Amino acid sequence: MTELQAGQGTQPLDVARIDARPQRYRDVLIALVAFVVLALLPFIFGSKQLLDFVIRCAAYGLFATSLNLLVGYTGLISFGHGMFFGLGAYGFGLMMQKTGVPIPVAFVATLAMTLVVAVVIGAICVRLKEIYFAFVTLAFQMLIHSTILSWQSLTGGDQGLRGGIPRPPFLGIDLSNHLHLYITSCALLVIGLLLMRQIAQSPFGYTLRMIRDNATRASFIGIDVWRAKLTIFVLAALFASTGGIIMALFVSGAYPEFAYWTISGEGIFINMLGGVTTFLGPMVGTVLLLILNDTVTRLTEYHGIVLGIVILFFAIGLRKGLMDFVVEWFAQRRGEVGERAP
Repeated sequence: MTELQAGQGTQPLDVARIDARPQRYRDVLIALVAFVVLALLPFIFGSKQLLDFVIRCAAYGLFATSLNLLVGYTGLISFGHGMFFGLGAYGFGLMMQKTGVPIPVAFVATLAMTLVVAVVIGAICVRLKEIYFAFVTLAFQMLIHSTILSWQSLTGGDQGLRGGIPRPPFLGIDLSNHLHLYITSCALLVIGLLLMRQIAQSPFGYTLRMIRDNATRASFIGIDVWRAKLTIFVLAALFASTGGIIMALFVSGAYPEFAYWTISGEGIFINMLGGVTTFLGPMVGTVLLLILNDTVTRLTEYHGIVLGIVILFFAIGLRKGLMDFVVEWFAQRRGEVGERAP
């Protein structure tokens, strides 16, 4: 390689390094604006149903976006990602019921427990490829779900955690107050999305894309593929667990359904609805799915058939998620305008 070629080869890296900081500032600004808008909603509309909807969006949005770190950015299709949602809900609920520690301590302890479990499970699963990875993660999820059902003295079995979750005030925040719970959920959502955005746009995020596109080539150029996959598996588990904590606070308990395979199925469905090639696709999919569930279940008892038709429309009709379709359409329109310009 000549000096000119070497210089040309390093130039994109320098440009990326220069552009990274303004992009990070822009992401932080967008996150702050989004949080302010969400925080003002209760004072503009004053609807408890709207607040409940946003809290549910926060829980499922963090879960679905964390799943997209695996599916969309790394090419790891997990059928068992919901186990970390359930671990977050049960871990936090049990911590508050059994120990009575402050909420921030229970939050950190739950994430620490999730980290340990994710490292153990991930160290096994990320060695596998494609369908084997998918089904082994599903097997671990069913193992955790079965443990929840059978360990009745601790988890309450099929009845879930009963008696509610204690919510002692901390730092002037009282999560037994619905408005405080709403603001806290919004803060966790915005912070979680901002952190995942930074991961996706970091050099590590582009390493994940390289592994997704060609893991063999990535290993040839010196990337430790197993370590990178394990790292993103654990990080995704932590964000999914945070979503479970929000849901546990919202329903004041935890139920076996939070760790059942259908939660992982909903995560896959959400990503199909919103799209996996855009960062906000899973959030859009979350909003769409919750609106569909709330609307269809009120109108007909055959909601499963309606949701199945919606899945077929996106899978066969659009062949991509809504955000993927919108971004592609705008790109095509921009290209057409550019061709017409003199």
